[in-house]
Amino acid sequence: MSLSSFQEVHTVSGGSLLAHRDFRLLLLGQTTSQFGAQVSGIAVPLLAVLTLDASPFEVGLIAAASTVAFAVIGLPAGAWLDRWPRRPVLVASDVVRAVSLATIPLAAWFGVLTIAQLVVIALLTGVARVFFDVGYQAYVPSIVGRDRVLAGNSAMETMRASGQFVGPGLGGWLVAVAGAANVVFVQAVTFAVSAASIAAIRHQEAGGSRPPAAGTSLRADIGEGLRFVLRHRVLRAIAVASALSNLAFALASAVTFVFLARTLQLSPTVIGLVVAGGSATVMAGAVLTPWLARRIGSARIVWLSLAVTGPLTLLIPLARPGWTAVTFTVIGMAAGELGQIVYAVSSLSLRQRLCPDRLLARVSATMRFLVMAAFPLGALLGGVLGETAGLRPALWVCGVLLVLAPAPLVLALRRWPHDHQPVATS
Repeated sequence: MSLSSFQEVHTVSGGSLLAHRDFRLLLLGQTTSQFGAQVSGIAVPLLAVLTLDASPFEVGLIAAASTVAFAVIGLPAGAWLDRWPRRPVLVASDVVRAVSLATIPLAAWFGVLTIAQLVVIALLTGVARVFFDVGYQAYVPSIVGRDRVLAGNSAMETMRASGQFVGPGLGGWLVAVAGAANVVFVQAVTFAVSAASIAAIRHQEAGGSRPPAAGTSLRADIGEGLRFVLRHRVLRAIAVASALSNLAFALASAVTFVFLARTLQLSPTVIGLVVAGGSATVMAGAVLTPWLARRIGSARIVWLSLAVTGPLTLLIPLARPGWTAVTFTVIGMAAGELGQIVYAVSSLSLRQRLCPDRLLARVSATMRFLVMAAFPLGALLGGVLGETAGLRPALWVCGVLLVLAPAPLVLALRRWPHDHQPVATS
């Protein structure tokens, strides 16, 4: 996509978001860190599978460790971030991830890298990710304004998706050329760049830190965020649908790379190209989400994006060595990625508009807690299924879950006005 078309889609009332210095810095930070994450995202599982000879259960354990922090500290993180300035937390989170990941190539160079270290680093970076993701989702509206959250989220996801498209192919090639452990160093550097970019933002959050109201406790703050989500019909449906989708993708994370490398007998370079090919639709989906929302409806597109694309993911377990190995996996991954990116942008934007400012971080944390708690469960389940039932049956379970995921959204949003744009008030 050309820069001019990108600017056209993301120009809204008040001018192009790209004209705002602070938004460009936030965009730069996300682009570099997400690019690094995608490059090394293929390197870590291949490092475990090809270098350390990890089993499906061990791969699933690493994946579970990277997300278990959402279940453990996700809720208090939201309450804290509704009290603290968010930008310093974002910077600190990136620094922690950069330093932690840098230890992986160091250990590999000295010949002491183990599965246990990968699990521990996954835990540490997972904790940092909790604070970054919750703070980031609450920080974007203050940078772009509530009336432009859809355009802002779409722009951020478009640039993230560019890394998702280029990163896996480049990562697979780099693994073959330089070794998986060395490729992880790329991600450490990109997190450092992201920290510097966010630190340079000049925007001052209204009110600075937000001390709790007199007589309120951390538990009371957490409870307020939980109640807001669980009592809201639309937010509750988004949480259930997202949890089912995450359960499916987590399950797949434990077996997909093993399936591609051992069952379909693909090389690391081809695996990287397959993942990149499956992600090719992500950029288009991210940049076109505002247009789709205007044409189809900002609420209708939330469930329709999953309902249309989910069934195509069932092609992946049908793949066999030969021409279907690449064709079916690329189509299945592309469909899954397209549906998820349109859903992610549209559902996040709807959520940000439904939530009052003072609850943004707590609602984000609650949603992340409810949604991401499914990830470690799914990753461990995928590892167990992969070893007991087989890789292909595990992928069938993943596909069925993705087909079922939009059901609660259809029930909650089927009567939502076509062009309704709710805006929460404090």
